[in-house]
Amino acid sequence: MIDFGVSVGETVTFSKTVSESDVYLFAGITGDFFPNHVDEEFMKSTPYGRRIAHGVLTLALSSTASSIFASRIQERGTPYQAVSLGYDRVRFLKPVFFGDTVTIRYTVAELDPAKARSVSQIEAVNQHGELLMVAQHILKWLERREEEEPTDRTESH
Repeated sequence: MIDFGVSVGETVTFSKTVSESDVYLFAGITGDFFPNHVDEEFMKSTPYGRRIAHGVLTLALSSTASSIFASRIQERGTPYQAVSLGYDRVRFLKPVFFGDTVTIRYTVAELDPAKARSVSQIEAVNQHGELLMVAQHILKWLERREEEEPTDRTESH
């Protein structure tokens, strides 16, 4: 079993105000121009009354939180590098509207040293404290290779 320098209960938060530009850039990257995200007039006739951000855009903010978390662990000098194995149990509970400030809370919930994995709980809340999204994230901790010593390439004449 290994110790990759992570403790249950460690938490990282990341906040971002979701703008119209964020949604349109995300739509351009993914090709998802569904009216829910880009057609204000259409959305006026729905129960939401206005455009909403892509759920997966909210999930993507979780990636930022996990990267902040992994960077903090590396700063401690661990010889392990985190890579994402994926997200489980993703649920979009409430919409994210343009102008909402979303805060991601990324909390380590489980450690599996035998498999070199950590499982974290993710919660996304808006500026009103409403729970918008939940998910689990699995990180795999891989041992980094040691850097090779530079060789002396000077030739004697």
